[in-house]
Amino acid sequence: MSEIRSMSKEDREKKLSELRVELMKLRTKVRAKGSIENPKAIREIRKTIARILTVQNEEKVKKK
Repeated sequence: MSEIRSMSKEDREKKLSELRVELMKLRTKVRAKGSIENPKAIREIRKTIARILTVQNEEKVKKK
Protein backbone atom coordinates (compact mmCIF):
# COMPACT_ATOMS: atom_id res chain seq x y z
CA MET A 1 0.00 0.00 0.00
CA SER A 2 2.86 2.38 0.75
CA GLU A 3 4.20 1.73 -2.74
CA ILE A 4 0.88 2.78 -4.25
CA ARG A 5 0.75 5.91 -2.08
CA SER A 6 4.23 6.92 -3.19
CA MET A 7 3.27 6.77 -6.89
CA SER A 8 2.28 9.90 -8.73
CA LYS A 9 -1.31 10.31 -9.86
CA GLU A 10 -0.35 9.63 -13.48
CA ASP A 11 1.55 6.48 -12.54
CA ARG A 12 -1.42 5.17 -10.59
CA GLU A 13 -3.75 5.85 -13.52
CA LYS A 14 -1.39 4.03 -15.88
CA LYS A 15 -1.04 1.06 -13.51
CA LEU A 16 -4.80 0.94 -13.03
CA SER A 17 -5.47 0.75 -16.76
CA GLU A 18 -2.78 -1.93 -17.21
CA LEU A 19 -4.28 -4.03 -14.41
CA ARG A 20 -7.78 -3.72 -15.83
CA VAL A 21 -6.59 -4.90 -19.24
CA GLU A 22 -4.72 -7.81 -17.68
CA LEU A 23 -7.79 -8.75 -15.61
CA MET A 24 -9.96 -8.68 -18.70
CA LYS A 25 -7.53 -10.96 -20.54
CA LEU A 26 -7.43 -13.46 -17.68
CA ARG A 27 -11.20 -13.52 -17.32
CA THR A 28 -11.61 -14.03 -21.06
CA LYS A 29 -9.16 -16.91 -20.97
CA VAL A 30 -11.03 -18.57 -18.10
CA ARG A 31 -14.40 -18.13 -19.82
CA ALA A 32 -13.01 -19.72 -22.97
CA LYS A 33 -12.46 -22.88 -20.91
CA GLY A 34 -8.75 -22.29 -20.75
CA SER A 35 -6.59 -22.74 -17.73
CA ILE A 36 -4.39 -20.04 -16.36
CA GLU A 37 -0.98 -20.57 -14.81
CA ASN A 38 -1.79 -18.87 -11.54
CA PRO A 39 -5.44 -19.17 -10.45
CA LYS A 40 -4.85 -16.64 -7.66
CA ALA A 41 -3.80 -14.00 -10.20
CA ILE A 42 -7.35 -12.76 -10.76
CA ARG A 43 -7.90 -12.25 -7.04
CA GLU A 44 -4.58 -10.46 -6.60
CA ILE A 45 -5.25 -8.13 -9.54
CA ARG A 46 -8.70 -7.27 -8.18
CA LYS A 47 -7.22 -6.47 -4.77
CA THR A 48 -4.54 -4.27 -6.29
CA ILE A 49 -7.13 -2.39 -8.33
CA ALA A 50 -9.16 -1.86 -5.15
CA ARG A 51 -6.10 -0.54 -3.33
CA ILE A 52 -5.37 1.96 -6.08
CA LEU A 53 -8.98 3.14 -6.13
CA THR A 54 -8.93 3.48 -2.34
CA VAL A 55 -5.87 5.73 -2.45
CA GLN A 56 -7.43 7.83 -5.19
CA ASN A 57 -10.65 8.24 -3.19
CA GLU A 58 -8.71 9.18 -0.07
CA GLU A 59 -6.94 11.92 -2.00
CA LYS A 60 -10.24 13.25 -3.31
CA VAL A 61 -11.61 13.42 0.24
CA LYS A 62 -8.49 15.23 1.49
CA LYS A 63 -8.85 17.89 -1.21
CA LYS A 64 -12.43 18.73 -0.19
